[in-house]
Amino acid sequence: MIRLSEPPGSAPATEETTEVPPKGPTAQPDRRASALPRRTRANVEENGRSQSIATVERALDVLLLFGQSSQRDHGVTEIAGELGLSKAAVHRILTSLRSRGLVVLDESTRRYALGPAALRLSGVYTEQLDIRAVAAPELSWLSQQTQETATLSIRTGDLRTYIDQVVPDREIRMEVTLGVPYPLHAGSSSKAFLAFLPKDEIEQYVARHTLQALTDRTITDLQRLRRDLAVARKRGYTMSIGERQPGAASIAAPVLDHARPVAVVSVSGPAERFRTEIPRCAELLLQATARLSALMVPSVANEQTS
Repeated sequence: MIRLSEPPGSAPATEETTEVPPKGPTAQPDRRASALPRRTRANVEENGRSQSIATVERALDVLLLFGQSSQRDHGVTEIAGELGLSKAAVHRILTSLRSRGLVVLDESTRRYALGPAALRLSGVYTEQLDIRAVAAPELSWLSQQTQETATLSIRTGDLRTYIDQVVPDREIRMEVTLGVPYPLHAGSSSKAFLAFLPKDEIEQYVARHTLQALTDRTITDLQRLRRDLAVARKRGYTMSIGERQPGAASIAAPVLDHARPVAVVSVSGPAERFRTEIPRCAELLLQATARLSALMVPSVANEQTS
């Protein structure tokens, strides 16, 4: 120990001690003692990430189940059985999804359905699609297979409009005028929109509009129209013989996004020839619209094409 003398009036210096290093080889820290906690922390962090990923995957599986199923709503027990999860895990997942608006709960039945947030995500995806570009290959295929005119229509409010068509290479054929609006009760393309709307929307439409005749074959009787739409829903497509245009016949089926018609595809031809072709053309039409509907909701592609 060394003590330094201080000038008068100054504070005494503190004592300093110097440790003498031990003789012999320099002592090394025990690396094993410090390395083990680091490995343990890394393992804990890795396990935590794995558990988080697994939780997200299970939540996505639950959400996708709603899109893949033909049922609108599901109970906790159903979901647990379908996905091989415990009911407690499914309930936690649904509670989280519900808090974000991805699913909603019917308090009376205790069953869950897709919520507004999920439908908004679907809407964003659908809006990014150019339906005309997406449908173009199917229209070409359909016209080639049927040797008749294939058309694409969209709906704006209570009106329906042709936006594209592919015509066959034959002398006598049908051609439509693009961009002209038509009411939803006359002709197969119009009725395909109306038939596949929710029933309350159908009733609202007929309450707002008189069933005006476009030809002498247009359905203007409300009860007859209701029966016609009910038959169309069961078989998957609508049919018209001269209802919108004299001498023309057509069948039409909707392109569906979460069970709602976002577009309609039709096949049409001269009535005399087309009447006998309807069964074969209907089968091809439904194949085309199923493929297009699968593009609107990718998660149900396997179900619709199986």
